[in-house]
Amino acid sequence: MSHENIDYEGIMHRAGHRVTPQRVMILDAVCEGGGHTTLKQVSIRLQKMDDSIDRSSVYRTLKLFVALGLVVSAETPTGETVYEIPKSTPHHHLICRGCGKEQEIGQDAMDGSFVLIARRYGFRVQTDHLVLYGLCAECQNTSEQ
Repeated sequence: MSHENIDYEGIMHRAGHRVTPQRVMILDAVCEGGGHTTLKQVSIRLQKMDDSIDRSSVYRTLKLFVALGLVVSAETPTGETVYEIPKSTPHHHLICRGCGKEQEIGQDAMDGSFVLIARRYGFRVQTDHLVLYGLCAECQNTSEQ
């Protein structure tokens, strides 16, 4: 995944934020994760690039990037937040609480649920990155034995 397909400079400028070398490095560090990456992992990558960027600056910048839609975040079962660059199409994740296996699913898998929520509650879901926790087929089979 790469932030190069995103007009991150334009998005930041339109929102009134400067594009600094540190912010670009933080985006690069998220990209290097190739998917979900933690604050700690981003910080470790940044230390190799520029050890003057402190962890609190990384956290604040990631929070800004999430608000601007440059990065998406999700919480793991342990309460840790993971970050990734949004893909060109919305996607969601199934994460097994038993083995930790993660499976990516397309938007089409959730469309029916979103329509049902809209009808029943009058609420239009506007998310393109949802994480669902449960048990994968293998862990279900193991727990039944």
